[in-house]
Amino acid sequence: MRGEVSAVEDTSSPRGNGTPSDAGRSSDDAGEGGRRRRRRALRWSALVLAVVISGSAGAGYLYYRHLNGNIRKDALNIGAHRDRAVAVTANAAGQTPLNILLIGSDARNSAENQKLGGARDTYNTTPRADVQMLLHLSADRTNMSAVSMPRDTLVDIPECTDPDTGTVYPALTRTITNDSLGRGGPGCTVATWEKLTGVHIDHFMMIDFAGVVSMADAVGGVPVCVDANIHSLSADGHGSGLKLPEGTTSVKGVQALQWLRTRYGFEDNTDIARAKAQHQYMNAMVRELRANATLSNPGKLRTLAETATQALTVDDGLGTVAQLYALSEELRKVPTERITMTTMPWEYSTTASGRVVPRPHDADQLFRLVREDIALDGKDPKSAPTTVSATPLTPSAPASPSTPASPSASASAGDDDTTPDSAEAINGSDATQCMHVNPGYTW
Repeated sequence: MRGEVSAVEDTSSPRGNGTPSDAGRSSDDAGEGGRRRRRRALRWSALVLAVVISGSAGAGYLYYRHLNGNIRKDALNIGAHRDRAVAVTANAAGQTPLNILLIGSDARNSAENQKLGGARDTYNTTPRADVQMLLHLSADRTNMSAVSMPRDTLVDIPECTDPDTGTVYPALTRTITNDSLGRGGPGCTVATWEKLTGVHIDHFMMIDFAGVVSMADAVGGVPVCVDANIHSLSADGHGSGLKLPEGTTSVKGVQALQWLRTRYGFEDNTDIARAKAQHQYMNAMVRELRANATLSNPGKLRTLAETATQALTVDDGLGTVAQLYALSEELRKVPTERITMTTMPWEYSTTASGRVVPRPHDADQLFRLVREDIALDGKDPKSAPTTVSATPLTPSAPASPSTPASPSASASAGDDDTTPDSAEAINGSDATQCMHVNPGYTW
């Protein structure tokens, strides 16, 4: 700014050989003097403006540094190189897809997280990745898919090395997937997904209990819907405590967290039903963020920026506000109706009670579609007949966990297919569909 001020001063300096005395000044001289005074006023105005701009720019830069300082960062992938997926090459147009792993941590490492999460005996213990969802943004940015994995899924966790301590965690077989977070951090959860799916993951974003609450508050609430009054609390004390009337409610704060954590009360009381509720919430959150994160609403934008940077842990590739903003711009290119959400096809384990495993053929098929950048909504010219359907989910009676599933089934209007392991999907236009409430949890 100093150079710009000098330029203003130089161009406004008086011309001529000297300044006439006041006594002998003619009317023309008086006019020249007036012009000089006006130029001096302009010069001072420019100087003041420059100082103001400099101050604003400085404040903006300091605030930018402040926001960057809020963001917690961790290593992207800490698995052994032999277990990592190969990065996708660009298409003919030079475009590449983006794969982002969203992780919801149950960490109880602060007083606020402990209060929200409960279970006092787990305070400051190893966190678990209770929510895991892979976002796939197509190379041409015309569509996006989100694939959830039930937290009770048994997977092979690869060898991981803690980047801070150097501790090497040996590989494990048939271990519950949410344990991966405690084996060196989110980079091990990323490594686990890459080993299972063969999908190269470009980034991760992790949020804890307190972060969920603060983000819901920042956007002013997230609309969710249930088809009956729900109270997620059983006689023996199980449940999130969520209590909502039938219909649509805008949830924020603790209610938002309760919605995301509710297992007892939705459909068949399984983690699959919880994943559907999380899909509904995420779709609605995307809509709210798109509506609020605009330059025409600077106050809301600043609140969102402050909240989001405090709530997130990300990899180094998303470790600045500029990088997060660039990602948001890519996400905003996708039409809402081309956002498809689904749960990895699964079946119950025959060796571990209450645990599930990826259904071999169907899970592999889904992961292949993601690897090959084929849209899950069937609207992509590359789509194969085996693409997961994105027809609306229809509420129906809960199924028994032992009910056999049709491998490629997906619910559509009027279907009675309620098997918990069917490869159901929901797209952005169906985001407001109500969750089915288990009859045992109505009020």
